[in-house]
Amino acid sequence: MIKKIVAPLIASCILLYACTSIKPVTTVTATDAGTPRAMREFRAAWVATVANINWPSKPGLPVEEQKKEAIKLLDFLATNNFNAVILQVRPQADALYKSDLEPWSYYLSGQQGKAPDPYYDPLEYWINAAHERGIELHVWLNPYRAHHKDGKEVTEHSIIKKRPELALFLKEGYWWLDPAQQGTQDHSNAVVMDLVNRYDIDGVHFDDYFYPYPSYNGNADFPDTASWKVYQQNGGKLSRGDWRRNAVNVFIERLYKNIKAAKPHVKFGLSPFGIWRPGYPESVTGFDQYDQLYADAKLWLNKGWIDYFTPQLYWPINRMGQSFPVLLGWWSGENTMKRHLWPGISVGGDTSAKNVNEITSQIMISRGMLPESKGVVHWSISSLTKNPNMTKGIKDGPYRTQALVPASPWLDNKAPVAPAVTAKHDSGDVKTNWSHPDENDVFHYVVYYTYGNTWSYTIVSGKEKSFTIKKPTGQNIQIVISKVAVSAVDRTGNESEVKQVDISK
Repeated sequence: MIKKIVAPLIASCILLYACTSIKPVTTVTATDAGTPRAMREFRAAWVATVANINWPSKPGLPVEEQKKEAIKLLDFLATNNFNAVILQVRPQADALYKSDLEPWSYYLSGQQGKAPDPYYDPLEYWINAAHERGIELHVWLNPYRAHHKDGKEVTEHSIIKKRPELALFLKEGYWWLDPAQQGTQDHSNAVVMDLVNRYDIDGVHFDDYFYPYPSYNGNADFPDTASWKVYQQNGGKLSRGDWRRNAVNVFIERLYKNIKAAKPHVKFGLSPFGIWRPGYPESVTGFDQYDQLYADAKLWLNKGWIDYFTPQLYWPINRMGQSFPVLLGWWSGENTMKRHLWPGISVGGDTSAKNVNEITSQIMISRGMLPESKGVVHWSISSLTKNPNMTKGIKDGPYRTQALVPASPWLDNKAPVAPAVTAKHDSGDVKTNWSHPDENDVFHYVVYYTYGNTWSYTIVSGKEKSFTIKKPTGQNIQIVISKVAVSAVDRTGNESEVKQVDISK
């Protein structure tokens, strides 16, 4: 099981005003009955840019349309109580951001190497817009894909032209960087660390593309004979499969350590193929990523070289050979370092009630099996935006209230100090304001309040400094807002203490 994350709840001097009278302050501790506490759950969606799957809708889309589409997607996530977005920024050794290491992406401008005109930095734009909505932004990169078969021509800007010794052509039209070459590892590490150092991101994310799927090369072996021979000539003793796996393992470990050294709060997430090997557990059948993609994903989880692990469990609950809960249970047993285990689930395009029930059930099963750090990642955002039935089922069901991202105590377990708060009644509403002595240590604020005896809460961006709690309407017109409290939450999910204030008249 994942380590229980108990957010230390909330204290510091909170002064609240009801009309003109100052109400007494009551200190609430985490052990007191009725302590307000926001739900914890990672709720993310992938936004794929390769082949313009999710964003932008086509190559060369005008800049203002790109921005409008981005805002529409982020507003969708915020409205439906998601708290993270995983944006693909490097689909084919290119960039949907300003980079001195790789060219502007064809999928953005319609021409590899061409900057947006009028100029803007799409990643910076996405980060700012996401954070304004209280949404984490994780950058998603493909570490080895140099060119996608749908990526049009290979230009002089491509790494294939600039570093031809690193790139290998595959029969289906892809180009791939050779993972075993030191030049590949150094370049991809530099790309990731450039993003970590220059942008205010919340996470770095890799998916399942390590060595390519066999079909990409017509089911022939990966064409790395030249580098394999060099390894043997230099005295290498590993088998070819172990040599390939070791190359990926070394890169993953190196990158995790480098990210933590630069910015410890930036989470490193991996989303491998959902099956490690057939027979693990014994009922599982299917593709062998260990032997075909040379990805020893179990090792990365066992070693704790990640902060969150998102195996792509894209199968239904009752699929005998690839059952969602059976596979999730097995991966949970391998989570020896107690990292976050947030499975990837495939929403699909089915609008039926049966599929809505399948997806909401997978969310609930994940909650039940991993109660200490709940969460899933949805493939993909378009499967939600184009499926109103699914969106409604999730919003009315498991995502009916907002949630904070579970804390990561191995990264930071020191909570921020509580904000200083004032509040007053205003025609039945309560206007709440706050300030914080260290705004750089705050990513969210949680505003807690009671209608009658029932606690509710609203999570707002760390950029906010006020919030108006609306008076009840309809049948609850006689119920008043009687208590208010505010907490501060930092980048790794630690929540400050709270002091509860009675503002009843």
